[in-house]
Amino acid sequence: MTTFATGAGVRGWLGLSVLCLATLLLSVDNTVLMLALPHLSAALHPSGTELLWITDVYGFMIAGFMITMGSLGDRIGRRRLLLIGAVAFAAASVVAAYSTTTTMLIAARALLGVSGAALGPSALALVAGLFPDARRRAMAIGVFTACFMGGAAAGPVIGGILLESFWWGSVFLMGVPIMALVVAGGLFLLPETETGTGSGRLDPGSVAMSLAALLPIVYGLKELADDPAQAAAYVALAVGLAFCAAFVRRQRRLAEPFLDLRLFRGRSFTVALLILAVAMVVQGGMYLFVSQHLQLVEGLSPLVAGLWMAVPAVGLVAGSLASPVLAGVLRPGLVVGLGLVVSAAGFAMVLVGDGLGMLMAGVTVAFLGMAPVGALGLGLIVGAAPPERAGSASALAESGGELGIALGIALLGSLGAAVYDGTVGSPQAGGSLGEALDAAAALPPGPAEALVAEARAAFAQGLLAVMATGAVLVLGLAVVALTLLRHLRPIGEESR
Repeated sequence: MTTFATGAGVRGWLGLSVLCLATLLLSVDNTVLMLALPHLSAALHPSGTELLWITDVYGFMIAGFMITMGSLGDRIGRRRLLLIGAVAFAAASVVAAYSTTTTMLIAARALLGVSGAALGPSALALVAGLFPDARRRAMAIGVFTACFMGGAAAGPVIGGILLESFWWGSVFLMGVPIMALVVAGGLFLLPETETGTGSGRLDPGSVAMSLAALLPIVYGLKELADDPAQAAAYVALAVGLAFCAAFVRRQRRLAEPFLDLRLFRGRSFTVALLILAVAMVVQGGMYLFVSQHLQLVEGLSPLVAGLWMAVPAVGLVAGSLASPVLAGVLRPGLVVGLGLVVSAAGFAMVLVGDGLGMLMAGVTVAFLGMAPVGALGLGLIVGAAPPERAGSASALAESGGELGIALGIALLGSLGAAVYDGTVGSPQAGGSLGEALDAAAALPPGPAEALVAEARAAFAQGLLAVMATGAVLVLGLAVVALTLLRHLRPIGEESR
């Protein structure tokens, strides 16, 4: 079997461009549907529940199947799994674009999610393998992370441009030529990785348990974000956690574990994974409230709001590219820790400032400061794992991020909603700003204006509570990074 060479060279960077294309599309596909929803609703007439499944099932399946696909890539080869995932993603994109029923579209989106789960960990593990040199690997992962962050911001913008000239299915069809490039480039530019030394077989019981753990947890978090009083959400979380415990017990007994829990014995691995997950909690909650503020308070269209949200994404991209350079001179723990202090300063700007400009400036600074968490954290997580477990390590990193975002939306969303309920006085304001705006539409002008003003003031208090909580969390993470990652030398230097 062909393995990676010891140097990167031109071919390595060309291979990175192929992998960046894959992650860029995965990220775009997660947000591009936002502006197409009214168009596909007019064509397919989905119910409210079906519309939720159309939007959520993609991320739901990615999060649920990430661990399975990471372990599978370790066994059959990450390039092979990447190519299979790319072909499946392109096929599912065609089915989604030409769906004639909501059931057909939901099924296609689910397949897109499973295919995306095959692509994500494989791509990250391949990036790490393409660049054995620590400095080049750090820069490559920074570029990879920047593409993912940029894709999330570009999704609504790309969707808006396509919908100006084409039908709603065009937002899916763009995935076909991109995945064709990924397959062609993968065949010629990406060497296959070494696989584990075991039998190469997946343990069916472990696969079933991992899905039974992750899928209910993701579902429960999403439902909790919509309605914190929903009993079904807590039942799903309890079921998922129970299967999670059973999964861990099974892995400890297996001679060839589906997921090697020994990865968590490494301090760098565990601390970096923890920081990454909690940082995503903050980002998820912040993104939720800022995007709502732009549309419900500022009155911006989804496209214009998406353009405004692209500004903080530029901060993330810039920080992701700069972090590996700084970590070549300073200790990575210091770069991550100081970045999180900068992030806290961004939250403080929102808390003391006023107006849309100050809000977005503060959010941009906050995102800029959190960029080293992804750019360096992913490298620490994958670099701490043995090469034959790089797929599993990549899957854990990306799963931690996905679950962190879902948890942030659920927990910080619930916090903001609680502050809103405790602040607003009028019963007509309902449980959210959206409900208050709907109620105001049926009132005479005077009472409507008073209700809207009261609801927006209450929402602002909820947003400030979320920002204050985010500041506390990132400062706590800064302390963790500065203390528990202080042993790491600057990237490229020999350890003492």
